[in-house]
Amino acid sequence: MERLWSPWRLAYVTGTSDAQGCVFCEALGNEAAPLVLFRGGRCYVILNLYPYNNGHLMVVPNRHIASLADCSPEELSEMMELTRRAELALTEAYHPQGLNIGINIGRSAGAGVVNHVHIHAVPRWTGDTNFISVIGQVRVMPEELEETARRLRPIFERLAQEVPSP
Repeated sequence: MERLWSPWRLAYVTGTSDAQGCVFCEALGNEAAPLVLFRGGRCYVILNLYPYNNGHLMVVPNRHIASLADCSPEELSEMMELTRRAELALTEAYHPQGLNIGINIGRSAGAGVVNHVHIHAVPRWTGDTNFISVIGQVRVMPEELEETARRLRPIFERLAQEVPSP
């Protein structure tokens, strides 16, 4: 039997992570955060550390707010513009057959980061969920996060030149 090792996920799976505070606020405060793809005026785009598929990213407001109801009109506008750019960038870089775009507000709705609203963008391909994902509860990721960041960052920069944030 072959084994797929991912020891870096243990703290996340067991809930014993040493992380204090909000992961999104920490990433925002770190100018060199390696997973941040693009910083707008009110929101930013970051790769998901525990992706469902290669290219899984999130659009996050800079302010620590729990729901869309707490967002200003300007934040909502920029979140949607950056989500649109995420669709364009993921389509260009990965040629997915579809995309999941979603927001989970509250723990019972599936939010992993409960008090900082964010939008997920996940590229999808027919058959990307297979027996290992369903039975084994394991995802096989063929691309390292750093490579995903190198692939997507220049696309976001180019898109920002074409259409500035609101």
